[in-house]
Amino acid sequence: MNIILLGPPGAGKGTQARKLVDERGMIQLSTGDMLREARTSGTEMGLKVAGIMDRGELVTDEIVIGLIEEKLEGEKGGGFIFDGFPRTLAQADALGALLERHGENLDAVIEMRVEDEVLVARIVARSTCGMCGEVYNDETKPIPADGKCTNCGGTEFNRRADDNEDSLKTRLLAYYKQTSPLIGYYYAKGNLKPVNGLGEIDEVAGEIAAALGG
Repeated sequence: MNIILLGPPGAGKGTQARKLVDERGMIQLSTGDMLREARTSGTEMGLKVAGIMDRGELVTDEIVIGLIEEKLEGEKGGGFIFDGFPRTLAQADALGALLERHGENLDAVIEMRVEDEVLVARIVARSTCGMCGEVYNDETKPIPADGKCTNCGGTEFNRRADDNEDSLKTRLLAYYKQTSPLIGYYYAKGNLKPVNGLGEIDEVAGEIAAALGG
């Protein structure tokens, strides 16, 4: 099963992707993770990515599709979770063509719906484990009193410099302009499955499981 997790920044896509990896053996394809991995891989593609990022330029859609193709040609496990890609209609078309070339289907696009004011509250209180990326929130899931990550035992926690209200509004505007058209695109294709992203982590996971057929 191959799925896309779609939703604005702070909707909980990364958290739900990790649960799907743990529970279904799926492979999470996060654009950021793939670029960081490629940059240190020493491969021809990795050297190209490193050069582009070192120059402060944006990595092209062609390169991202190339990185995804490398993953599709490897171990498939329980299927792929596309997290952070596609972001535009052009990327959606390119991903669809890539999956078709490899005899793969896109089974579902999970749209995680969360109100803007809730997103702001989540983001400004968010921190992540520097070792495994586990997400914590000052209000709903604080860092444990012993200072150790419940997932990996790490003791270093980070806050993104742009996890503030002003930066989030800019990121939300970019999402609504570039990515929200994908909602109509995948609805027309019959792939879209909206879920309420406002619940507790396990509640949202349950909705996603129901949307995927159990």
